[in-house]
Amino acid sequence: MLKAETAGKAPRTSLHGHWSSRMAFILAVTGSAVGLGDFWKFPYITGENGGGAFVIVYLFCVFLIGMPVMMSEILIGRRGRRNPVATMALLGEEEGSSRHWSLIGGVGVIAGMLILSYYSVIAGWTIAYTLKSVSGSFVGRSAEDIEGIFSAFTGNWLSVGIAHTIFMALTIFVVARGVERGLEQAVRFMVPALFVLMLFLLGYSINSGHFAEGAAFMLTPKFDALTWDGVLVAMGQAFFTLSIGMGAVMAYGAYLPAESSITSAAAAVVVADTTLSMLAGLVIFPLVFANGLNPGHGPGLVFVTLPLAFGQMSGGVVFATIFFVLLIFAAWTSSIGLMEPAVAWAVEHFHKTRAQAATMIGILIWAVGFGTVFSFNVLADVKFLKGTFFENVDHLTSNIMLPLGGVFVTVFAAWVMCRNSSADELGGTGPIYNLWRFLARYVAPVAIVFVFVKAIGLLPDLS
Repeated sequence: MLKAETAGKAPRTSLHGHWSSRMAFILAVTGSAVGLGDFWKFPYITGENGGGAFVIVYLFCVFLIGMPVMMSEILIGRRGRRNPVATMALLGEEEGSSRHWSLIGGVGVIAGMLILSYYSVIAGWTIAYTLKSVSGSFVGRSAEDIEGIFSAFTGNWLSVGIAHTIFMALTIFVVARGVERGLEQAVRFMVPALFVLMLFLLGYSINSGHFAEGAAFMLTPKFDALTWDGVLVAMGQAFFTLSIGMGAVMAYGAYLPAESSITSAAAAVVVADTTLSMLAGLVIFPLVFANGLNPGHGPGLVFVTLPLAFGQMSGGVVFATIFFVLLIFAAWTSSIGLMEPAVAWAVEHFHKTRAQAATMIGILIWAVGFGTVFSFNVLADVKFLKGTFFENVDHLTSNIMLPLGGVFVTVFAAWVMCRNSSADELGGTGPIYNLWRFLARYVAPVAIVFVFVKAIGLLPDLS
């Protein structure tokens, strides 16, 4: 049974269906949270910011900042049972505030679309690299050869555009099928597959002969290497890795059954996402050290350094293929979450079918994505504000739209919504509720604003 939203009102139900279970919701949000960044950014910044010391700070940030924001998004989504724009307007009015809170939902929807426009392009690279792995393109190649393969691919706008198109078509296909037949069926297969593939690669990494060295690089506490800037990096990563601030969690929350615990679901997502990030580092760094490569290659770690490692190892064709298939799954589940809020809005606002809305929104995102496609080739020298088209969209979404959206969503849940409303969704006013309310009111917003101010360059170097 759904709980009544307010006294005397009938229960509000979702217009798009529901997850069949709490586990389906956890898989969906985990899939949305786990993306390409988990497979290079988290391991890389961990190694460069104090190893185990950074992990400790990161875990504190995840549970003290990331989880309260995630819980806020879920409870708002389930309370409203609509797309993020309509939900914020509806609840703003019900809570005696203003329908203008819909603007915050709109920011999240637009941010998700903009992120997917360039995320799809990078995800397309994983499709191309899977095919290159299968064909043995990396076997026996030198570092210069691998760099040349990467440059030749990204420099060809047609090849990148085709890969981008294929990936967007895959995303549209899943989202168009709806909550139960599309989103849920996809994540029920792909998220467990992520863990299976990761554990398979971990087994190989353990036998590489350099597992201890790779684990030490990522996990040994080096407190002298952890600066205040490193703490800010941990706070920012905790916020962004959970896919919050872009409407995806709120949209997924709208499909969560009323009897499911928001707190336990959010905790499960946080644990699963953090586990995959840690496993990624334990897979990647031993392979890097086993081949005498640079562990600090950043984004190039995935598309340059690791292909070189796979090309030099026994069975490299198989393991490279598995690795890039894993990346496709990670990117695919994230892209579904990024697209869902906009599609839910289009279905409700324009009264379209799921297939029509997904196609309409997907084509729009696909078209905008060509700005990123061209940023690596024909328009690489056209720079303004923060750089190329891709760099500007990335900066706008990651450093401005997401943190601001996260702050306002959390403030809405903890300050605008009355205590009865939020307690109704979180299962009463016990110790867990009181802890969430304190963190969501005072800790998370301040920390996110701090990261935001630092990210846009208004805070001096704290090192």
